[in-house]
Amino acid sequence: MPPTAVLLSAGLDSAVLAAAEARDNVVHPLYVSTGLAWERAELAALEQLLATAPFSNVAPVARLSFTVEDVYPATHWAIRGTPPAFDTADEDVYLAGRNVMLLSKAAIYCAQHRITRIALGPLAGNPFPDATPEFFDTMGHALSLGLNHPIAIATPFLSMKKSDVIKLGAELGVPLELTLSCMNPQ
Repeated sequence: MPPTAVLLSAGLDSAVLAAAEARDNVVHPLYVSTGLAWERAELAALEQLLATAPFSNVAPVARLSFTVEDVYPATHWAIRGTPPAFDTADEDVYLAGRNVMLLSKAAIYCAQHRITRIALGPLAGNPFPDATPEFFDTMGHALSLGLNHPIAIATPFLSMKKSDVIKLGAELGVPLELTLSCMNPQ
């Protein structure tokens, strides 16, 4: 199989995705720093995760950056580092353009490294406009045109619930206790 770039944050979904992809593909994990408050915790967790067995055949993580500090206000919860409550409305936790940014930066990296597939882990029920099949298909097409390099965006968990991802992670031996949530990275 051709190599796959996996957007990997040390969150549960992306960690399980990277392990699942590593079964059949050469995985190039990409971490895109955007200036959000929890990145130090993510990077520390990512280092621990990648040292475990399910990731033994994964390439070293490529660290990229694409700041949002100039487009999100300093009062935004993701910049301040104040996680919203569990029952906070979706529109109040939405990180505008998050997948646009992540995929743009990842695609440029992929074009330079001759990688044609990017995988990321949105789940079923994701309510955000940049997490729909139509968005991913259109974005993949636009990136392919703009970079003159084929880019396929894979979202293998898009029909899965969190419980399905947890079950798959346990089956793959992913140390789920080492993962974290950007909503409360502790």
